[in-house]
Amino acid sequence: MQSKKQFISGILIGILGIVLFSSKAVMVKLAYQYQVDALSLLLLRMVFSFPFYMLMAIIYSRKENPDSVVKSDYYWLAFFGIVGYYLSSYFDFVGLEYIKASLERIILFLYPTIIIIFNKLFLKKPINSTQALAIFLTYIGIVITFWGEVVISGTDTYIGGFFILLCALTYASYLVGSGWLIPKFGVVKFTSYAMVVSCVCVFIHFGLFSKVNIFGLPWEVYLLGFLIAIFATVIPSYLVSESINRINSSNFAVIAGFGPISTIILAGIFLNEVLTLLQLFGAFVVIFGILLVSIKKEKASK
Repeated sequence: MQSKKQFISGILIGILGIVLFSSKAVMVKLAYQYQVDALSLLLLRMVFSFPFYMLMAIIYSRKENPDSVVKSDYYWLAFFGIVGYYLSSYFDFVGLEYIKASLERIILFLYPTIIIIFNKLFLKKPINSTQALAIFLTYIGIVITFWGEVVISGTDTYIGGFFILLCALTYASYLVGSGWLIPKFGVVKFTSYAMVVSCVCVFIHFGLFSKVNIFGLPWEVYLLGFLIAIFATVIPSYLVSESINRINSSNFAVIAGFGPISTIILAGIFLNEVLTLLQLFGAFVVIFGILLVSIKKEKASK
């Protein structure tokens, strides 16, 4: 009974984290209205979030690691920190300079399939029929929802789409690594360490390549950078890690379908993107596919 409660709570925690993460694309698009570039906005995101991660890293560094943690695990943690939240975030921010927030979600939503493939190839986790059906339905729903947007988008779609695809690949690798390393380090310690690594990478990147005066931006950009850091980075990063810890990365990949739906709603409210009946139908298909993931736990326990 406790295991079932843990699974359900993991789903709810994951959904909350996904919704908060989804708000990032909308806030990034709002910030771009003030002519800020992707690297500067990414720097603000990391500057505001860095103190929180550093504090948690210091606090949890005093806790002893279990015997299962070896030296190579720290190298892998640093690798996933670089790939998952530095490169992935950078690719995402650059891609959003070219395409709409809603279109970003459909391309980024490729990562659940990538996760399951990575789990199959590297962690030897089987793909069961329920997961396959749920992912199929969510993809059908996503395609229905965004088909019209793909048709009417200009040539910039290809540039933005390429960067968002890179974001999906790198983020998927991070989530797979999370599922493997979180049980060793613990949720808070792993997330804090990985995010500190990614923050440092962004600081170095900005220092080496940017010519922008970070102190000369409009105040709205700083406000949005702060909101992105706290509500679309710090809080959801811990929620997602805890969700993966409770339900594993393959199941998290399926419930991640809530991301595009929440982005549709938020983009409609803050970016004036219109929801058509076809898009709403696609949204319901996605939600139905997500609900199927709850069946997986019962089958796996038999």
